[in-house]
Amino acid sequence: MKVSDILRVKGNTLYTVTPDEPLANAVDIMADRDIGSLVVMELGDLVGMLTFREVIQAIVKNGGSVGTLQVRSAMDDHPLTCTLETDMDEVRRMMLDRHARYMPVMDKRMLMGVISFYDVAKAVVDSQNFENKMLKAYIRDWPEEERGG
Repeated sequence: MKVSDILRVKGNTLYTVTPDEPLANAVDIMADRDIGSLVVMELGDLVGMLTFREVIQAIVKNGGSVGTLQVRSAMDDHPLTCTLETDMDEVRRMMLDRHARYMPVMDKRMLMGVISFYDVAKAVVDSQNFENKMLKAYIRDWPEEERGG
């Protein structure tokens, strides 16, 4: 299974902000949309990721409020990325190694979507459920003479 399979099911709705926007606006978008991450874009390029982890760290560093902070001051400016062709096992390893909960999906320099650790886990469970169903159907349809008896 590849990343493209997850995006096909999930869709590729993207929520973005610019690095110079107030962090308070980004927090409002995340709360209103009930999302855990925003892609930070500048002049058509991916320049960072803002997740609830970075927001919380920025609030703590700023004495408990977002104040006048900009997205740039809180975002991860070196986000982990993958491609549409990246294999799911590789994505899981990458996300676990970096403790990343969200990963932008790129096709060269074009942002194609964002997958979350939840999306990856759901894809794995769905795949295992399908495989289990197929194996059970195969066993049920096993010819009598080949069962040994």
